[in-house]
Amino acid sequence: MTEAILLVGGKGTRLRPLTVNTPKPMVPAAGVPFLTHQLARARAAGVEHIVLATSYLAEVFEPYFGDGSALGLHLEYVTEEEPLGTGGAIRNVASRLRSGPDDPVLIFNGDILTGLDIEALVATHRSSGADVSLHLTRVEDPRAFGLVPTDADGRVRAFLEKPQTPEEIVTDQINAGAYVFRRSVIDTIPAGRPVSVERETFPDLLSSGAHLQGMVDSTYWLDLGTPQAFVRGSADLVMGRAPSPAVQGSCGDRLVLPTARVAPDAKLTGGTVIGANAVIAEGARIDGSAVLDGAIVEEGAVVTASLIGAGARIGARTVLSDVVIGDGAVVGPDNELRDGARVWCGAVIPASSVRFSSDQ
Repeated sequence: MTEAILLVGGKGTRLRPLTVNTPKPMVPAAGVPFLTHQLARARAAGVEHIVLATSYLAEVFEPYFGDGSALGLHLEYVTEEEPLGTGGAIRNVASRLRSGPDDPVLIFNGDILTGLDIEALVATHRSSGADVSLHLTRVEDPRAFGLVPTDADGRVRAFLEKPQTPEEIVTDQINAGAYVFRRSVIDTIPAGRPVSVERETFPDLLSSGAHLQGMVDSTYWLDLGTPQAFVRGSADLVMGRAPSPAVQGSCGDRLVLPTARVAPDAKLTGGTVIGANAVIAEGARIDGSAVLDGAIVEEGAVVTASLIGAGARIGARTVLSDVVIGDGAVVGPDNELRDGARVWCGAVIPASSVRFSSDQ
């Protein structure tokens, strides 16, 4: 059996206001908390035991997932008293692992949507005899990521964090946020203090002569760290572009949860999700968007590439494009918001008061 650690302690600052009331891994994507997709994919790859490393709003995870039996898993939860970073979080949950010293332990970042072949990553780790194996993916513009050049055999040569000059960009391979650790390596991470695996653990292992192996897997990969990426990831799950056993029903242009009410002439396209008890009124047009539980979209509203928070209300004829509306917010009729505008939880925008703004 391969076991896993899921790092779900981040505050999700870039995703606010989505994460004001909800930790990032619990924000719904394709009708269920995003974490559900990661757990389901791990289970499909043969993982049975997962330890969740929690911190921000840690109290919401266990009431939802319980012991994991509904997903065929055994889940445990460890909460950090103070944020410990990626490496510190891994070390903090080590006592809950059951693996022997040489056994592989999978580790996933809680904000990556990927089609990674998990079993192939474990097989690469075993066959190469590596101390740590990393999932690598290729991107067109690697400046926002950590570069990981490898030799002809896939052995990692260096870790280059967020290069900016052309001379620094020596590869298009980036750290994709999924790893396999030899169990004994986890115990070498310093305990009780913040540690970054990217900036401290991996470079230190490399300089000490440890074997770090990279496996390039260029299937679907998306960092869900921004609202725009999160909305796109949810739509890609609905349309089947991103694989997940947790998507409800067949893939297509829309996913409407059973208790939602959608007017017959409303148009839902582009992987749109309508959450439980949400209401979509006559003539509304919603494309590539997520309308969370209990939200209301009134007559003739047009919503594109946006996320409408739980219990929010969008007024008649209002136009939203590439925006986020926080939980319980109200955008009155005949408004227009575009290009990254964010409306905070519980905020109220009166009728006809905004025509195109990104400063709300």
